Amino acid sequence: MLRRTLAVASLVACATALQAADPHPVVSYSKKAKFEEVRDDLKLAIEAKGLVVDYHSYVNRMLERTGKDVGSARKLYLDAQAFVFCSAALSRKTMEADAANAAMCPYSIVVYATAQQPDTVTVAYRRPWRPDGSAASKAALKDVAALLDGIAREALGLRK
Repeated sequence: MLRRTLAVASLVACATALQAADPHPVVSYSKKAKFEEVRDDLKLAIEAKGLVVDYHSYVNRMLERTGKDVGSARKLYLDAQAFVFCSAALSRKTMEADAANAAMCPYSIVVYATAQQPDTVTVAYRRPWRPDGSAASKAALKDVAALLDGIAREALGLRK
């Protein structure tokens, strides 16, 4: 009986955690603009927080270069680029809360305009979230999410 009660309690806890999970792991904001302007504003928004871009990825170039090799030459983007960076303070806080949070670092924000809508630019990032994290881990990851959201909004000139 005790095993059955524990099993049911465990299932309820898992279901509650899954329900609490945001069904949209990618956050994105868009506006009509020139790609280059938003890309530059994104880089400036990152640097304005005192952060250093560790890597600048040219996603669209990679897709165009490898399209034939994977059997698709379909043009997906006018352009798509990603900026990879980290915050020493927030990363330390998340990893002190849970060593496994090292998997959340570095952070990445992408900026893109699709081939179908070249005049609409989108800035997007993945939510840093773990359903199994401790309260301290969840709080620290919430701070990272706030940082990423602020940078994405700033790049597009959006208010909260």
